[in-house]
Amino acid sequence: MARMSVLTRDEAQNRAQLLDVHRYTIELDLTTGDETFDSRTLIRFSARTDADTFVELKPAELRSATLDGQPLDAGTLDGNRLPLKNLTAGEHELRVDASMRYSRTGEGMHRFTDPTDGETYVYTQLFLDDVQRVFAAFDQPDLKAVFELTVTAPRHWTVLANGVTEHTGDGVWRAAPTPLISTYLVAVAAGPWHSVRTEHRGLPFGLHCRRSLAPYLDADADELLDITRACFDRYHEKFEEPYPFDSYDQAFVPEFNAGAMENPGLVTFRDEFVYRSAVTDTERQTRAMVIAHEMAHMWFGDLVTLRWWDDIWLNESFAEYMGYQTLTEATLGGSGGTPPRKWGTDTWTDFGVTRKPWGYDADQRPSTHPVAPKDVEDTASALLNFDGISYAKGASALRQLVVWLGEKDFLAGINTHFARHRFANATLADFIESLASATERDVHAWADAWLRTTGVDTLTASVGSRPGQWTLALDRTGERPHRVTVGVYDRDLHDGRRLLLRERYETDVPQEAAPEPRTGTRPALVVPNDLDLTYAKIRLDDTSLETVLRGLSGIPDTLTRAVMWNTLRDMVRDGELAPADYLATAAAHLPEETDLALVQGVLAFASDHIAGRYLTPDRRPAALATLTELCRDLIRRTEDGDHPGLRLIAVRHRIDTAAHPDTIAAWLADGTVPGGPELDPELRWRVLARLAVLGATDEAAIAAELARDPSATGQEGAARCRAALPDEDAKARAWDAMFGSDDLSNYLFTATAQGFWQPEQADLVRPYVSRYFKAAVAVAARRGPAIAEAAGSWAFPAHAVDAETLKLGEKCLRKAGPIPALRRKLVDQLDDLARALRVREA
Repeated sequence: MARMSVLTRDEAQNRAQLLDVHRYTIELDLTTGDETFDSRTLIRFSARTDADTFVELKPAELRSATLDGQPLDAGTLDGNRLPLKNLTAGEHELRVDASMRYSRTGEGMHRFTDPTDGETYVYTQLFLDDVQRVFAAFDQPDLKAVFELTVTAPRHWTVLANGVTEHTGDGVWRAAPTPLISTYLVAVAAGPWHSVRTEHRGLPFGLHCRRSLAPYLDADADELLDITRACFDRYHEKFEEPYPFDSYDQAFVPEFNAGAMENPGLVTFRDEFVYRSAVTDTERQTRAMVIAHEMAHMWFGDLVTLRWWDDIWLNESFAEYMGYQTLTEATLGGSGGTPPRKWGTDTWTDFGVTRKPWGYDADQRPSTHPVAPKDVEDTASALLNFDGISYAKGASALRQLVVWLGEKDFLAGINTHFARHRFANATLADFIESLASATERDVHAWADAWLRTTGVDTLTASVGSRPGQWTLALDRTGERPHRVTVGVYDRDLHDGRRLLLRERYETDVPQEAAPEPRTGTRPALVVPNDLDLTYAKIRLDDTSLETVLRGLSGIPDTLTRAVMWNTLRDMVRDGELAPADYLATAAAHLPEETDLALVQGVLAFASDHIAGRYLTPDRRPAALATLTELCRDLIRRTEDGDHPGLRLIAVRHRIDTAAHPDTIAAWLADGTVPGGPELDPELRWRVLARLAVLGATDEAAIAAELARDPSATGQEGAARCRAALPDEDAKARAWDAMFGSDDLSNYLFTATAQGFWQPEQADLVRPYVSRYFKAAVAVAARRGPAIAEAAGSWAFPAHAVDAETLKLGEKCLRKAGPIPALRRKLVDQLDDLARALRVREA
């Protein structure tokens, strides 16, 4: 394998000082076979001085390259770098003709054949440095250029790109030239797409998916377009700079590694967002948030782009914050009247339950980093920072900034930033200067405290009382300033299960003076960070903690309940609350819960972490029994049909926690849960996977289900079920598929890994634990970062919570073997394993 070089920050800075890149003219031919496509590129650029440099390219074959009409020696291609020697100051033209490989890992130009109908689709995912898998480029974000693309495709295909595309005949499509954009944002999606098109504010909007998903896209098209229009209008109310591109297409593409990608004018989404099976309103809300998030990127990231990858947060933290905030505003009153109810109105509750724990967990591992790190030396290091810190912690920091700064000044600073750097690049320092121009506050000090530091602060409440008065002192572990809302609650004298809000007030932490006494009796519950406006762990006073454990479901506000559930979660992880107590609290209060995100989040933590890792194997059956009974309670509660989302969540978790096959096997045989829902494809595969774990199904049943559902999702379901069978031969076949060959796509690798390790099969898979680390290192080295991510996330033996697994992993890390993407995942997994051991000891 040829050596591939990652781009360093110093190399990028030197090249940016040398070059101005003006225009790429790219011709792609997608009709040359199943393995490769042709790529011809003309790059017009200028050099400021005489020098040497290089262009990036990862070809299957480099056929020719010429610089200013003079041929270059193709043999000088070193890995992914083609040297450009003896450049002179002035204008230049580089032409490159190459054959490029299609990908099966979601990187570069991914190719997928739909098993449902045999149709083939290709699309690009060029983030972070994968443009060189598709065409030759000076691949760094601060060398923006105009891109002109021509694509030759099979005649029955449609080609989508960043700009409006035109079919000129014989399968040739030409895309309108882009404005100045970065190389990683170029996008092409080609295939026999099913499309739904409309216009809004004079711009063409489109939705696109595989033909086999057409009925499902059509069913949700009105909702998707309503969300798109409402967010588009709301951003134009917030931002003075209008939408900067000529169209807005959203393509739902197969086997996509991320949730979505913000390519200007052509956002690509994983096509699981085209729902084939029943979903909850919260899941629809999540999809809506992703739409809002990616649209925010049209300004944060596409119009104004980071200069180097140390400012990832300027892209992701802003899009994350703006996605949740703008969706909330659009829900409360978008254009054209009240949006559909299934958008949801508690988007920040969902953020608190599903996203903030991601940030809290990442920020307490050895791999933590500042929101805005200073030491991103190369692109491989940068790729590791797309994590819960850059997304959830960064968004939380921005939410706290808005509280501290005020939304008016915050938006004024943002609009100044857009005006100063439109179609260009910017840094953290540039952004802080834009904010500083809109306020008298010291935003430089705020940025140092919030963006340049690591770790999670802890706010600990101490409540004192005397007749007619009480006081709250908030101690802080950490260095950041916090502006928090304190919620004060009393028991309802008429209904002891309920809590009533007495008052909310704002305070700063650290407190500048001794707390002022507040009038009234001692509250039953005092909640620091009541509206979840800051990023910190919370520790309650003893009385408040007892109130929460006994009366959590009686707290009136969903966001407050989310803060309390996160507090209990943190306490379990820190060894301050017994896992069994968390389970007991869930069993007591989830049957009364109305918020779907909270129910889903609590059940997921209880089953995956508590039953799966924090309790010893001998206590797992009792934990599963508790969760099974809890799910039965929720199913009984929803028999009236008024809460289909809650019932669906309960049914899913009832399947996943089944210790005996009889009930769920009967559901599968009948095709329905008594009282509903009917088993759609997702539920059928879920039941079959659990039956496989329990040894209550076989290959014949899996093959029959695959014949019933031969879709791509069905293929993944079958792979998951086959890997889950408690049989030595089945495990050997799954292991060889993952690590012995390179045939599995990224999605089929993940599905196989998800099925392989099961706590119930610990004895059967024990020999594979010691084999995992060497195998993961090898497959990551062969197949690259996307498979490394899957191998470290899903193929890791997370169930094996013991000192020997920890020792094997630490030994692996001491070697130079793991590529950076795998090394980062192993560091995180081993830290989680060590934490699980500490929880067990506690």
